[in-house]
Amino acid sequence: MSDTSPFADSDAAGFDPAIARAAILARIAAAAKGAGRLDLPTLVAVSKTQAWDRIAPVLTAGQRVFGENRVQEAQTRWQDRREDYPDLELRLIGPLQTNKVKQAIALFDVIETVDRDSLAQALAEAGAKGARLPRLYVQVNTGEEPQKAGVHPAQADAFIARARSEYGLLVEGLMCIPPAGEAAGPHFALLAAIARRNDLFSLSMGMSADFETAVRFGATSVRVGSAVFGAR
Repeated sequence: MSDTSPFADSDAAGFDPAIARAAILARIAAAAKGAGRLDLPTLVAVSKTQAWDRIAPVLTAGQRVFGENRVQEAQTRWQDRREDYPDLELRLIGPLQTNKVKQAIALFDVIETVDRDSLAQALAEAGAKGARLPRLYVQVNTGEEPQKAGVHPAQADAFIARARSEYGLLVEGLMCIPPAGEAAGPHFALLAAIARRNDLFSLSMGMSADFETAVRFGATSVRVGSAVFGAR
């Protein structure tokens, strides 16, 4: 099955995000079945920069897990809607500045981009003051790209160990974004190997163009934006 979504063109006549979401869920299920998996990865609908008229049909169709890149944008979009959807799960999938930690932990249920000691320390300090910490993932820069956030693979084990022992954080899983233009499979395999040796069982990997590959490599959640909502 191709990893290229037939729903990427938001200008196509009759484009419906709810229908696109249903098709993505079917493809996730098919990929999981093809890989011999009994579990189904979670679809994280990446709502960053999307207009509300694209998000609303997906929410109405039952989607409850959404990914956002920026704290302030997410606050504007979701802060006043959380009471209406008590089962809503918001995930921060973009870089987090230490001066935005307080706002982030108040809004998000999952932060997938823990990637440096200063951020781990800021989270630990917030927790020590009684704040409820979200579930935490470490972002790994599997391609070692200088422009991209994330811990380099060779440093991942040591960073995870420090996050646990020095900062007292409960790390739930790992996240990665493979380099554009490279085969995603080896990057997903690398992330899964780092997870196994660190006893981590949650893997956030795969986006609109490669989420089926990610499912085959063990993703427990996939982050899909344009294939659900259409091009931004």
